[in-house]
Amino acid sequence: MALFLVTILILMTTSCNAYWPPSPAYWPSSKFNSINFYKGFTNLWGPQHQRIDQNALTIWLDRTSGSGFKSVRPFRSGYFGASIKLQPGYTAGVITAFYLSNNEAHPGYHDEVDIEFLGTTFGKPYTLQTNVYIRGSGDGKIVGREMKFHLWFDPTKDFHHYAILWSPKEIIFLVDDVPIRRYPRKSDATFPIRPMWLYGSIWDASSWATEDGKYKADYKYQPFVARYTNFKASGCTAFAPLWCHPVSASPYGSGGLTSQQYRAMRWVQRYQLAYNYCQDPKRDHRLTPECWS
Repeated sequence: MALFLVTILILMTTSCNAYWPPSPAYWPSSKFNSINFYKGFTNLWGPQHQRIDQNALTIWLDRTSGSGFKSVRPFRSGYFGASIKLQPGYTAGVITAFYLSNNEAHPGYHDEVDIEFLGTTFGKPYTLQTNVYIRGSGDGKIVGREMKFHLWFDPTKDFHHYAILWSPKEIIFLVDDVPIRRYPRKSDATFPIRPMWLYGSIWDASSWATEDGKYKADYKYQPFVARYTNFKASGCTAFAPLWCHPVSASPYGSGGLTSQQYRAMRWVQRYQLAYNYCQDPKRDHRLTPECWS
């Protein structure tokens, strides 16, 4: 009987571990204060598709327009997070985004670090896409570094916290404080080193967003809504002195991840990873030397 109970306990533990990541044992989001949307951000486009209620920002897309917002200050490193709740149902072709960019300062030659939710069809999960662009352009020369994940929870049921930690030596993407991807600085040619602003937006990307454009935005389901709250943007602004100390996603003063954070990240990449550009044989990896090692 005792052996039977132990076996059941092991099976239950294994089952739970297969569907939920191990604890990272460190919670970077708790180290940074939330900021008031009106103090930290400004409307970028679609002001009529944007409202604040109960400390949450709601933005939406319909046939007439989407909406976007932008931080009032540029940063050269920092922790950037927001709690986001997505719309259930048919959202194919619709992108909900939270990202860093300097496209307005360097059009055609910009850097970008993305968290994007790719819209989906009925009964299929959202895909969270992370991406890094380095001095890219929109003329066909742009080199994306996409890693896509399926989440271990339903992002339409409640708010979850999504964050980018950008330091001089690495970029770490986090979901509810669980690291899901680490992008190290291999060289200046493959890492963003110019100041960027923080953005959020919702827009129609029917040409590619859902299963490579197979499913388009269907406006009989409009409006498509996204909600953001608990904004965090803390770090060295573009105007801070050179001795400004970059923030960290670990208890180490020098940055980096702990062994427990690495363990949680390995779990996510083992069970939830849907696409890794470095493992795509169709890609020209002469353009992505960070994949060589």
